[in-house]
Amino acid sequence: MRRTPTCVLSDSAPARTTGGHALDRYVEIGSLTKVLTGTALARMAAAGLLGQDDPVDRWLPAPPGTGITLLHLARHTSGLPRLPPRLERRDPYAGFDAAELERVLGSLDTLTTAAPDEREEYSNLGYAVLGAALTVAAGTGYEQLLATHVLEPLGVSEVTARPGPGQRLAAPGLFGGERRAWTMDGAILPAGGLWATPRAAAELVVGLLVERRLGEPAVSWQTAGALRWHNGATRHASVFAGAVDDGRWVLVHRLNAAPEATDRAGIGLLSRGRAR
Repeated sequence: MRRTPTCVLSDSAPARTTGGHALDRYVEIGSLTKVLTGTALARMAAAGLLGQDDPVDRWLPAPPGTGITLLHLARHTSGLPRLPPRLERRDPYAGFDAAELERVLGSLDTLTTAAPDEREEYSNLGYAVLGAALTVAAGTGYEQLLATHVLEPLGVSEVTARPGPGQRLAAPGLFGGERRAWTMDGAILPAGGLWATPRAAAELVVGLLVERRLGEPAVSWQTAGALRWHNGATRHASVFAGAVDDGRWVLVHRLNAAPEATDRAGIGLLSRGRAR
């Protein structure tokens, strides 16, 4: 039976780790990456480097006239599908590199399933496109623009796309080895490819949602009443992060656990007031 290493951090209780999880080892944060991408969009717009309502084709070689803006991508209202086409089965994003993204961009108008703003559809593809646009506007790579516009202003450093072998914590396998993570440091990176230490992820939650040191939370955060939250899941890792308007916050990261169970754990802690 596989272990389920778990790390829980909250606003008042001491950090708790079980099953070999660790506060200072890098773990996959999956789609929690999206809130950093969305925050970078807002910050770059405030700095005059781009406009949130810029059409995609202003920055990328996409067909003109799609009506898709950067803000549509951030809000999941672009009409693009959830996933890029032609993904691999065992390691789905391994082949989704810069060349494949450029091919996809060339036919972006044929991939939409709805007009912009017609409906909301959660889209990893949309965030890959958004991240690519941000890199062009910034004139730097994705990790550098995040450092400049998000991480350094927050004083957070333990976030990366490629942690060293001795720094990362992967899910344990049946016989003591590590389970192989998906390859997500290519074009899909802005949608879900970052690694962070749990303590750094918690610092992001506090800085962005509680203290709001970079202004109002980005549109990338999901909302449910007074709760702002986001989750993330990769092959063998899942995370839930959220904060309530009264200052309560929680971050739960688990390995070898169903994402739905991780979400329930985080929401349960907030709703029971145990994160207070």
